[in-house]
Amino acid sequence: MEQFIVSARKYRPQTFKDVVGQKAITNTLLNAIEHNHLAQALLFTGPRGVGKTTCARILARKINQEGYDDPNEDFSFNVFELDAASNNSVDDIRNIIDQVRIPPQTGKYKVYIVDEVHMLSSAAFNAFLKTLEEPPRHAIFILATTEKHKILPTILSRCQIFDFKRITINDAKEHLKEIATEQGVSFEDDALHIIAQKADGAMRDALSIFDRVVSYCGNNLTRQAVYENLNVLDFEYYIRVTDFILENKIPELLLAFDDILAKGFDGHHFIAGLASHFRDLLVCQTPSTLTLLDSGEQAKALYSAQSQKASQDFLLKGIDLANTADLNYKISQNQRLLVELCLMQLASITFDGEKKKPNAFIIPATYYRNNSYSITETVSSVQTSVVSEKVVNENLQKREESIPLSVKSEQIAEKTIETPKAVETKEISEPKETLATTSKPLTTAQPKVSALSLAGLRAKKELEAKQSQHLKHLGELPSEKFTETDMLLQWNKFAQRMSDTGKMLLSTYMLMNEPILDGTTITLELPNESTKEEFLSGCVELIGYLRGKLHNHDIAINVKINETVEKKYAFTPDDKYERLKEINPAIELLRKTFDLDV
Repeated sequence: MEQFIVSARKYRPQTFKDVVGQKAITNTLLNAIEHNHLAQALLFTGPRGVGKTTCARILARKINQEGYDDPNEDFSFNVFELDAASNNSVDDIRNIIDQVRIPPQTGKYKVYIVDEVHMLSSAAFNAFLKTLEEPPRHAIFILATTEKHKILPTILSRCQIFDFKRITINDAKEHLKEIATEQGVSFEDDALHIIAQKADGAMRDALSIFDRVVSYCGNNLTRQAVYENLNVLDFEYYIRVTDFILENKIPELLLAFDDILAKGFDGHHFIAGLASHFRDLLVCQTPSTLTLLDSGEQAKALYSAQSQKASQDFLLKGIDLANTADLNYKISQNQRLLVELCLMQLASITFDGEKKKPNAFIIPATYYRNNSYSITETVSSVQTSVVSEKVVNENLQKREESIPLSVKSEQIAEKTIETPKAVETKEISEPKETLATTSKPLTTAQPKVSALSLAGLRAKKELEAKQSQHLKHLGELPSEKFTETDMLLQWNKFAQRMSDTGKMLLSTYMLMNEPILDGTTITLELPNESTKEEFLSGCVELIGYLRGKLHNHDIAINVKINETVEKKYAFTPDDKYERLKEINPAIELLRKTFDLDV
């Protein structure tokens, strides 16, 4: 039985023309040989599997071929390879220095290839310096490494550096096509594309994956076989999930995500891939950016068809939501719930009751809090959000149910008292978001009672008494005056409390910028929409805290987006002192009185 040779060794390039994806470097080396401009020390650096050692061997053979008629001569006696990972001591370098003095028996140059040179010890590097700077005329050193930053600057300054780049997906795919054709393997274009993507710019990895998949499926290389063998999430999953999102099918969406988890895929990998999928759809919408889409022909057709269904606003919002979930995934205590919540938010972008409108959500951002004396309404609006009549009717019904009435259903007659309009639909034009408004009198739909019935008149008087009592309670709400210093002191105390209890995100957003007080309205600027939404989700407790500590129930908070806002840190003692002085200016008087140093 003939021994199997892996493709990475069997198809290793033997000439510079065979090297894939490094044309600029190979042309430079050929011109240097032709014009006798080759340096005495070369450093090849770049990612794994891109051809560094291969180019070093080709160069070592090429510079010795001049004047020799035998093209098969490999000049193995002139090429010395050293693995610095296992030979990294001073003694190993001294052995090289002793050998360098001896001229070659055949050929013109002795070539020393030091692979993984960053593994040499500092003492070995220092022992190598003099020889590397002034070697004999017949000696050339080629150093190869994947981590150039670990090499001493004194070594780098003595070398001519060549940066090898990652091999593009198209170059890797074309090379795989040639190898598959030579081996008689039939293939789908998308299958080779997936292998090239999975290799992440390394040709050696691409050939290893190719051998593995061919062993799995034989001589018929299909896209499905590649996905099954590599355990890669098929782009058709993302196509199907995006269709559910566009159609607002939340139950089907959650079931699809559960199916993905059941097949062993990671939720983090899925949500990151979904953000990339939205990016690819956005790229497909503009003909000039189609070249940025790295996909096979079949995938491009599906992407193009789905990109026509999704609006640009939806895709931008979807990328933002998916990217936020990606960033928060590792710190989340319930990672599955985080992804499911993101999917539900994505499916809510294009949903608004019976009509589909952008920038609207299934769950309106309206907060109601019931207590013994008031019902506080919080209406969140982004740019042009409209309070629908349906939400108003539901709110009125909830309020009516919260007030106990002694009116029986059989006592309600035909003649009724008209129900006033409690809330009128209005459009908010300012691009800001009101977190809390001042408490307003309780407005409820009055029950239908007969004007002639004694029971009806009694119920009417009872209702009026309850409303007057409620208004009396509202008049007793505290509204003491407070200064901006008082507000900042309580603001920072609450931020510290959040930090101590583990709610670092809300604490960070509170301290990201200085809040500004205007009357009883506190305005906070945040840098983007995602930080704004995160702040909104946890600010209700903050409003209650400020109202209680400052004894003013009229306090409200505004959040504005300002992309120029940067997070402020206090690193040095001076920075911390300036921060404390902003909170309480009297601290400067204290420092001067007692002649204190910072």
